[in-house]
Amino acid sequence: MVLLEVKNARLYYGTSKGIVKAVDGVSFELNEGESLAVVGESGSGKSTLAKLLVRVWERNVSLADGEIYLEGREVLHISEEEFRREVRWKKIAMVPQASMNALNPVIKIGDQMIEPLLLQGVGREEALKMAMDSLEAVGLPRDIVNRYPHQLSGGMKQRVIIAMSIMAHPKIVILDEPTSALDVITQANIMNLLKKLKWEFKLSYIFITHDLALASELADSVAIMYAGKLVEIGGAEDIYHNPSHPYTQGLISSVPTLRVDKTLSFIPGEVPSLINPPSGCRFHPRCPFYRDRDYLKGLCDVQDPPLVELEGKSSRRHLVLCWLYR
Repeated sequence: MVLLEVKNARLYYGTSKGIVKAVDGVSFELNEGESLAVVGESGSGKSTLAKLLVRVWERNVSLADGEIYLEGREVLHISEEEFRREVRWKKIAMVPQASMNALNPVIKIGDQMIEPLLLQGVGREEALKMAMDSLEAVGLPRDIVNRYPHQLSGGMKQRVIIAMSIMAHPKIVILDEPTSALDVITQANIMNLLKKLKWEFKLSYIFITHDLALASELADSVAIMYAGKLVEIGGAEDIYHNPSHPYTQGLISSVPTLRVDKTLSFIPGEVPSLINPPSGCRFHPRCPFYRDRDYLKGLCDVQDPPLVELEGKSSRRHLVLCWLYR
């Protein structure tokens, strides 16, 4: 069953230098109980996509458009009051990037946790109980509600933010780099916690990361973003074993391994400016196939690439945005 459907989503920012097309025509579906990893380099638009889904974008947004259907209901164009009251936290919640720094250092944990519930009309006593139940679910003692952030370790702060995201029992939780700035042992503990919560609360995840190896721990499906575009999406098995877009191939080949016979590779160049992105395929200035194959000249650099469906082993359709498969 399709839980979330995104159609031609766009989020542009107005700046003194021009319009930043941070998310530019992204479409995908998320099924009930599915974990979808959104992977890409810094500046690819992953976090902006997350902000669009929960409608917490910055004030300088010049365009927020497209269609977002949650359980069949279009939610991008409803009023902010209606979205806050009926959707945010209740249906879709988010663990933000650098979430360890999201806690106010001078307010007790409990007061910070219950604030969104109070705004939704939940009584204080009931909200505190919900907060303590959530803390218990993530492996923290209930009396954490009486502590301040400086009294917690980095891993404990991360668990608090995760607890906040599940308090109102949403259907979808967006995890934006949930293990960044954590040591590898704490990372492993957080990943195991997320797996447990997914089963216990019947959650669907959108897991945003630049780390393909980490994404493999949680993802049923993988979406690859580059320069505001979604360039490939498919089941995790198809993406990892049959990466089709040249950018996806470059990302996977750059994952470090312990093999002494494998040279660490990288993708030359940089993510392009989203104010003035390249014409045609946005990856063509860095693409090895474009450089080596003459028939792609005048094609990749001029025309927008087609979205092509490939054969795959998983139930999710394997789609790639590339002229190589036209």
